[in-house]
Amino acid sequence: MLTRLIADEFVLCAYSVRVGRRRGQVSGGAGGGWLVGVLCDRQIRERIRIEPFEGAVKRPGRISYGVSSYGYDVRVGTRFKIFTASTRSGDVAIVDPKAFNDDMMVEVDVGHKPEGQQYVIIPPNSFALCETVEVLQVPRDVLAICVGKSTYARCGLIVNVTPLEPEWRGKVTLEISNTTPLPARVYANEGIAQLVFLQADQVCDTSYADKGGKYQDQGGLTLPRVD
Repeated sequence: MLTRLIADEFVLCAYSVRVGRRRGQVSGGAGGGWLVGVLCDRQIRERIRIEPFEGAVKRPGRISYGVSSYGYDVRVGTRFKIFTASTRSGDVAIVDPKAFNDDMMVEVDVGHKPEGQQYVIIPPNSFALCETVEVLQVPRDVLAICVGKSTYARCGLIVNVTPLEPEWRGKVTLEISNTTPLPARVYANEGIAQLVFLQADQVCDTSYADKGGKYQDQGGLTLPRVD
């Protein structure tokens, strides 16, 4: 919930800055002002590389995905790693971001199941890591913010992703938390989160590609790493 509120505030602030610029009321850094704009559907098609790219089409019975007025709703893929407190090796489970152990994850791929049965169950008060169907490439002057779909949020499922930095490339690794005391179902190949693309007034000095980010060009679900 906190992540969602921060993202909403950031987008609102960005919109306010653009409106202020149009009215000649922008104030900002030492350079005499700054501007952050939210890309619309047409700009997303033209500027953001998303493969496969889906249009704004109504899909009855499915959680929506594809381009929207000021964002893009990505789909969750068929591969999941579900967290469990009981390790496969029988060792004591400790969550350590500097030495994250795959022994605590149960891997599930529902791609072989018939359409309509491609879903996973996340245990109560647990989480799953997964990947987007889409491969993305972020331009050098754009930052992408990810927020969860309202349909899942209203069921107590929270999606968490850090911002996609300028010139980041790859499939997005998503974290889905089940905050409820009941098992929760997540549907593969359907919408899971919305990306909002913020275009800066100036190009950054150092992009994610320039610094050789550890999650660059990830081909799918990737566990935490520390350089």
